[in-house]
Amino acid sequence: MRKYEYVLFDLDGTLTYSHPGIYAGLRYALASLGRPEPDERRLRLCVGPPLTYSFSEIFGLEEAQTAEAVRKYREYYAEKGLFENEPVPGAKEALEELRRRGYRLALATSKPEIFARRVSDAFGFTPFFDALTGSGTDGSLPSKADVIREALRRLNAENSLSLMIGDRKHDAEGARLCKVDFAGFTAGYAEEGELEAEHPVFLFGTFAGLADRLD
Repeated sequence: MRKYEYVLFDLDGTLTYSHPGIYAGLRYALASLGRPEPDERRLRLCVGPPLTYSFSEIFGLEEAQTAEAVRKYREYYAEKGLFENEPVPGAKEALEELRRRGYRLALATSKPEIFARRVSDAFGFTPFFDALTGSGTDGSLPSKADVIREALRRLNAENSLSLMIGDRKHDAEGARLCKVDFAGFTAGYAEEGELEAEHPVFLFGTFAGLADRLD
């Protein structure tokens, strides 16, 4: 018998390479506040975590500045950044094969759900998901654990039969808080050693053979 019945996927850095649009949105937001041009490393750290975390913890903005930066970022992202994006090779085919084998799948991303759905639709992922879950533009589901918990609720899934797949430590931390196993995608945006430190059930760098591995 296979161990998992439900598989949850992160979006940015796992199913898509979205950094061009995210970087541009961050630069736009920070420039609007008169902040200096951010370096590449700090921009990379922002792919995956909630925006409020990125602006407050990585760029050191105060609460009011963080709220304004989030607003300016979404202003850019909704119009341009959303489309500065491309699917990870093999991601769609892996979703299709997992669904064919009877797994129930969900998207669980810190990206606002309204944006996540548009990306998922554009790349043909949506038909394979039983639930598509992201954060709310109203501040709801602010943490990755909140998003994962909501995705599990929508799937009516058992935690012990569920696996979260993502490319950053925030995915692993959220899964751990929800008592869900975590597998790390190493071809995403994690820094060296970041995923290994989270003790995933396994690591993988290509979607080829993922369904066989889960079976």
